[in-house]
Amino acid sequence: MTAPKSFRFTLEDGVGLVTFERPKTLNSLTFEVYGELRDFLPTLSERADVRAVVITGEGRGFCSGGDREAIIAELFARDAQGLLEFTRMTGALIRNLRRVRRPVVAAVNGVAVGAGSVIALACDVRICAQSARFGFIFPQVGLCGADMGAAYLLPRVVGLGRANELLFGGDVIGADEAYRIGLANRVVPDGEALPQAMAYARKLANGPAFAHAMTKQMIEDEHTMTLDAAIESEAQAQAICMLHPDFKAAYEAAVQKRPPRFAGAPEPKS
Repeated sequence: MTAPKSFRFTLEDGVGLVTFERPKTLNSLTFEVYGELRDFLPTLSERADVRAVVITGEGRGFCSGGDREAIIAELFARDAQGLLEFTRMTGALIRNLRRVRRPVVAAVNGVAVGAGSVIALACDVRICAQSARFGFIFPQVGLCGADMGAAYLLPRVVGLGRANELLFGGDVIGADEAYRIGLANRVVPDGEALPQAMAYARKLANGPAFAHAMTKQMIEDEHTMTLDAAIESEAQAQAICMLHPDFKAAYEAAVQKRPPRFAGAPEPKS
């Protein structure tokens, strides 16, 4: 895999860490970051050594959205087709993020607004510093609150009423409010978001990767199913998992009263 140029990627103990590294602008996004991240995310599902993913930002912010000068000012020079190409690219980033067949954890260490808030939203779990702030601020700049899949994802996380309030108002909320409404899974002291996100991701990386991938697929697919269809889909998925070696490995570990060793999991450190 070619190393990305517009953000940093490292791999340790089965956890792939994606770090936005434009701290002077609170990790605002450029055309290059959008495009490279969109293309990079699908490669994570192809790597057996990546068993969980963490996304964070360097410095005081997670991601402050599209850069005012590098993107927003340039958009005024585009015609309708050019604008649509851009908005489709940003949406493709979120689509590819949701399609990563690994658990994805956001370590929200500061501001996450605009596109940054949607990237955090599209992750499976959000571990937030006390100073974290979320804002779907698109209405503040005269744009539709439904951007990059926000109107699809946000009601699933916080419910329709609260999603309406956030997407119409464009207000910025703090970590405690985000936790109260279910947008944040955990709120931790400043400086602890990344360490705790990495610890949680390592736990997942040591777990059954095949089953985690199946769980993520079921959560995504069942959103539009009837209950009967969901139950049947889960029955088939679980039967497939029972054929995987991890099922027997867990059983044998339980009988022998030892921790299970799942296929492909990182070697335990001595």
